[in-house]
Amino acid sequence: MPELPEVETTVAGLRKVLDGQRITRAEAFRADLRWPIPEDLRQRLTGATITGLGRRAKYGLIYTDRDDVLIFHLGMSGRWRVDPAEMEKHDHFLLETAAGRVVALNDHRRFGSLDIVANGTLADYRFFAKMGPEPLSDEFDAEVLQKALKGRKAPIKAMLLNQNIVAGLGNIYVCEALHMAGIAPDALSEKISKPRLVKLVIAIKVVLTSAIAAGGSTLRDFAAPDGELGYFAKDWRVYGREGEVCGCGAQVKRRVDSGRSTFYCAKCQR
Repeated sequence: MPELPEVETTVAGLRKVLDGQRITRAEAFRADLRWPIPEDLRQRLTGATITGLGRRAKYGLIYTDRDDVLIFHLGMSGRWRVDPAEMEKHDHFLLETAAGRVVALNDHRRFGSLDIVANGTLADYRFFAKMGPEPLSDEFDAEVLQKALKGRKAPIKAMLLNQNIVAGLGNIYVCEALHMAGIAPDALSEKISKPRLVKLVIAIKVVLTSAIAAGGSTLRDFAAPDGELGYFAKDWRVYGREGEVCGCGAQVKRRVDSGRSTFYCAKCQR
């Protein structure tokens, strides 16, 4: 599943094509993806000018001069294709601009989503209302994290994947950040000291920033809108490296927690 760096990379790619452009065509080729596509999507987008693009957690945001925001989620396998030579079977939504550029949302598993809301209601959107702070923002620091974890007996990995604690973190980058910070994925959240949380917050920001710079990680069908693959996977410290040697000399281990693979080093993560 595309995680925060992959969505950030996607938004950056779309920004080059769409920002400041007037939409001349907005067409959905089916009634739903994971959720129903709003029936008025075409009407609200056609003729509008795109005024900016952004991201909230793992959702991409496309703003228009009609005070609307198109919200997209890539699900398990979604990606935007820029100026495709021809439409494919799994291209489910298309935007065309007055400049003649075309972007198509391709999602063969249909676990992604499209929605549109008024800009003024964005913070109250059903998936955003209870979200925690963005991990790359100044709002997210050790003090905020410690407060959110107070009284929480759950493992730290589970808490970092909880979007109400911090928005947008996924399995890959949580495994990587915990390893960088030297914290075991099953460490009890409320027991982790403030100095260790400082290291964890720094690690989260470093891992995400590095992944964005590398264009994300290549997983299954993910690619940026220009077709380029992400290369952060070659820098993974533990994720996907079961049985390989950690930097400390011990072997990287893997176990399954709540259906997700957890990769870690039992020697350097405590």
